[in-house]
Amino acid sequence: MHRIPMTPEGRKKLEEELAHLKNVERPKIEKAIGEARAHGDLRENAEYHAAREAQGLLEARIRLLEDKLARAHMVNTAKAPRDSVALTARVTVKDLDDGNVEQFHLVGEGEADPHNGRILISSPLARGLIGHRVGDQVNIKVPMGTLKYEIVAIKY
Repeated sequence: MHRIPMTPEGRKKLEEELAHLKNVERPKIEKAIGEARAHGDLRENAEYHAAREAQGLLEARIRLLEDKLARAHMVNTAKAPRDSVALTARVTVKDLDDGNVEQFHLVGEGEADPHNGRILISSPLARGLIGHRVGDQVNIKVPMGTLKYEIVAIKY
């Protein structure tokens, strides 16, 4: 079974989402299905089919969250070395092709927000940075090609 690295904050977010789906969204959909059934012939009842489809998507999301939580590996970041890149690090890199400087915050499951620089520890970019130190130059293969970075700073 593949373990998923997770921080306590990430686990809490996933648990909250799971509780919301089970306790709020699931009853809403069950009510919508019941109301649609009351309208009669189910074969041509668009509301019924839409509610059943929504129920299927909801149940799939619930199963996914339950699976992630079951496989969660809580990472003790206090024991991580502070001179190399690991989970929870804020890594500043310089793109060796165009000179742009970017910052990435390596986070666990449930905390990713790529638009704000928060990338999953399991992403190709994060995996390529893990273990490296300030001054290291790294070549990271990603779906669009190869990224060439120099690690400028690491903060925890």
